[in-house]
Amino acid sequence: MSALMEIEKKLDKEVISFLKELETGNSNAKGKKSLNFEGLLSDTMLKIFAIRQGIPFHLFYLITLYSPYSENDWISFLDISKKSLQRYKQESRRFGHLQSEKIIEMAEVTKVGLEVFGDMDKFKLWLSTPNFALGSMKPIELIRDSYGKDLVVGELTRINYGIFA
Repeated sequence: MSALMEIEKKLDKEVISFLKELETGNSNAKGKKSLNFEGLLSDTMLKIFAIRQGIPFHLFYLITLYSPYSENDWISFLDISKKSLQRYKQESRRFGHLQSEKIIEMAEVTKVGLEVFGDMDKFKLWLSTPNFALGSMKPIELIRDSYGKDLVVGELTRINYGIFA
Protein backbone atom coordinates (compact mmCIF):
# COMPACT_ATOMS: atom_id res chain seq x y z
CA MET A 1 0.00 0.00 0.00
CA SER A 2 1.35 3.42 -0.94
CA ALA A 3 2.13 6.05 1.68
CA LEU A 4 -0.66 8.27 0.33
CA MET A 5 -3.21 5.45 0.63
CA GLU A 6 -2.07 4.85 4.19
CA ILE A 7 -2.56 8.53 5.02
CA GLU A 8 -6.01 8.46 3.39
CA LYS A 9 -6.97 5.50 5.61
CA LYS A 10 -5.82 7.43 8.68
CA LEU A 11 -7.72 10.50 7.48
CA ASP A 12 -10.88 8.40 7.09
CA LYS A 13 -10.55 7.11 10.65
CA GLU A 14 -9.87 10.58 12.05
CA VAL A 15 -12.81 12.15 10.19
CA ILE A 16 -15.11 9.35 11.35
CA SER A 17 -13.97 9.86 14.93
CA PHE A 18 -14.24 13.66 14.70
CA LEU A 19 -17.74 13.67 13.23
CA LYS A 20 -19.08 10.91 15.48
CA GLU A 21 -17.80 12.82 18.52
CA LEU A 22 -19.68 15.89 17.37
CA GLU A 23 -22.83 14.36 15.89
CA THR A 24 -24.73 14.11 19.15
CA GLY A 25 -27.42 16.69 18.92
CA ASN A 26 -26.48 17.83 15.41
CA SER A 27 -28.73 16.75 12.57
CA ASN A 28 -26.14 17.71 9.93
CA ALA A 29 -23.85 14.86 10.90
CA LYS A 30 -26.38 12.26 12.08
CA GLY A 31 -26.97 9.27 9.88
CA LYS A 32 -24.55 10.34 7.15
CA LYS A 33 -23.34 7.36 5.14
CA SER A 34 -20.29 9.25 3.89
CA LEU A 35 -18.53 9.73 7.21
CA ASN A 36 -15.00 9.61 5.82
CA PHE A 37 -12.47 12.06 4.41
CA GLU A 38 -13.81 12.02 0.85
CA GLY A 39 -17.36 12.26 2.17
CA LEU A 40 -16.43 15.28 4.25
CA LEU A 41 -14.90 17.05 1.23
CA SER A 42 -17.89 16.30 -1.00
CA ASP A 43 -20.70 17.16 1.45
CA THR A 44 -21.17 20.91 1.85
CA MET A 45 -23.25 20.59 5.02
CA LEU A 46 -20.61 18.37 6.65
CA LYS A 47 -17.91 20.89 5.70
CA ILE A 48 -19.92 23.71 7.27
CA PHE A 49 -20.49 21.60 10.38
CA ALA A 50 -16.78 20.70 10.66
CA ILE A 51 -15.69 24.32 10.10
CA ARG A 52 -18.06 25.61 12.77
CA GLN A 53 -16.86 23.00 15.25
CA GLY A 54 -13.22 23.71 14.46
CA ILE A 55 -10.78 21.29 12.87
CA PRO A 56 -8.81 19.47 15.59
CA PHE A 57 -5.03 19.60 15.34
CA HIS A 58 -4.68 15.86 14.77
CA LEU A 59 -6.95 16.01 11.70
CA PHE A 60 -5.06 19.07 10.46
CA TYR A 61 -1.77 17.21 10.90
CA LEU A 62 -3.00 14.30 8.76
CA ILE A 63 -4.20 16.76 6.12
CA THR A 64 -0.71 18.31 6.06
CA LEU A 65 0.73 14.83 5.41
CA TYR A 66 -1.82 14.31 2.63
CA SER A 67 -1.07 17.65 0.96
CA PRO A 68 1.95 18.92 -1.00
CA TYR A 69 2.21 22.13 1.04
CA SER A 70 5.18 22.92 3.28
CA GLU A 71 4.92 24.04 6.88
CA ASN A 72 5.67 27.60 5.73
CA ASP A 73 2.83 27.36 3.19
CA TRP A 74 0.45 26.29 5.96
CA ILE A 75 1.62 29.11 8.22
CA SER A 76 0.90 31.54 5.39
CA PHE A 77 -2.47 29.93 4.50
CA LEU A 78 -3.63 30.03 8.12
CA ASP A 79 -2.09 33.43 8.83
CA ILE A 80 -0.50 32.28 12.08
CA SER A 81 3.03 32.15 13.43
CA LYS A 82 5.11 29.01 13.71
CA LYS A 83 4.96 29.38 17.48
CA SER A 84 1.14 29.51 17.41
CA LEU A 85 1.07 26.39 15.26
CA GLN A 86 3.29 24.64 17.80
CA ARG A 87 0.91 25.69 20.60
CA TYR A 88 -2.02 24.16 18.70
CA LYS A 89 -0.04 20.94 18.52
CA GLN A 90 1.03 20.93 22.19
CA GLU A 91 -2.46 21.71 23.44
CA SER A 92 -4.28 19.55 20.85
CA ARG A 93 -6.48 22.56 20.14
CA ARG A 94 -9.13 23.07 17.52
CA PHE A 95 -8.63 25.76 14.91
CA GLY A 96 -11.01 28.71 14.65
CA HIS A 97 -13.63 29.08 11.91
CA LEU A 98 -11.48 30.97 9.41
CA GLN A 99 -8.50 28.67 9.82
CA SER A 100 -10.70 25.56 9.69
CA GLU A 101 -12.25 26.80 6.46
CA LYS A 102 -8.80 27.34 4.94
CA ILE A 103 -7.71 23.84 6.02
CA ILE A 104 -10.75 22.33 4.29
CA GLU A 105 -10.15 24.47 1.17
CA MET A 106 -6.53 23.32 0.91
CA ALA A 107 -7.61 19.70 1.34
CA GLU A 108 -10.12 20.20 -1.49
CA VAL A 109 -7.46 21.66 -3.81
CA THR A 110 -5.20 18.73 -3.00
CA LYS A 111 -7.95 16.20 -3.70
CA VAL A 112 -8.75 17.77 -7.08
CA GLY A 113 -5.05 18.06 -7.95
CA LEU A 114 -4.45 14.39 -7.16
CA GLU A 115 -7.50 13.38 -9.21
CA VAL A 116 -6.16 15.36 -12.19
CA PHE A 117 -2.47 14.44 -12.00
CA GLY A 118 -2.68 11.08 -10.21
CA ASP A 119 0.65 11.78 -8.55
CA MET A 120 1.71 14.10 -5.74
CA ASP A 121 5.03 15.03 -7.36
CA LYS A 122 3.37 16.04 -10.65
CA PHE A 123 0.76 18.05 -8.78
CA LYS A 124 3.43 19.75 -6.67
CA LEU A 125 5.38 20.65 -9.82
CA TRP A 126 2.23 22.10 -11.41
CA LEU A 127 1.55 24.18 -8.28
CA SER A 128 5.01 25.76 -8.43
CA THR A 129 5.10 26.44 -12.19
CA PRO A 130 3.84 29.75 -13.62
CA ASN A 131 0.62 29.12 -15.52
CA PHE A 132 -0.40 31.18 -18.55
CA ALA A 133 -4.11 30.54 -17.91
CA LEU A 134 -3.68 31.95 -14.39
CA GLY A 135 -2.08 35.22 -15.48
CA SER A 136 1.39 33.62 -15.53
CA MET A 137 1.20 33.23 -11.76
CA LYS A 138 2.10 30.08 -9.87
CA PRO A 139 -1.04 28.27 -8.63
CA ILE A 140 0.51 28.02 -5.13
CA GLU A 141 0.51 31.84 -5.00
CA LEU A 142 -3.17 32.02 -5.91
CA ILE A 143 -4.59 29.42 -3.53
CA ARG A 144 -3.82 31.61 -0.53
CA ASP A 145 -7.08 33.48 -1.25
CA SER A 146 -10.57 32.05 -1.78
CA TYR A 147 -10.99 33.67 -5.20
CA GLY A 148 -7.57 32.43 -6.27
CA LYS A 149 -8.43 28.96 -4.99
CA ASP A 150 -11.54 29.00 -7.18
CA LEU A 151 -9.41 29.96 -10.21
CA VAL A 152 -6.95 27.14 -9.50
CA VAL A 153 -9.70 24.53 -9.03
CA GLY A 154 -11.33 25.78 -12.25
CA GLU A 155 -8.05 25.39 -14.13
CA LEU A 156 -7.53 21.89 -12.69
CA THR A 157 -11.04 20.98 -13.84
CA ARG A 158 -10.32 22.26 -17.36
CA ILE A 159 -7.09 20.25 -17.44
CA ASN A 160 -9.02 17.19 -16.33
CA TYR A 161 -11.42 17.63 -19.25
CA GLY A 162 -8.61 18.36 -21.73
CA ILE A 163 -9.41 22.04 -22.13
CA PHE A 164 -6.22 24.08 -22.28
CA ALA A 165 -5.92 27.87 -22.51
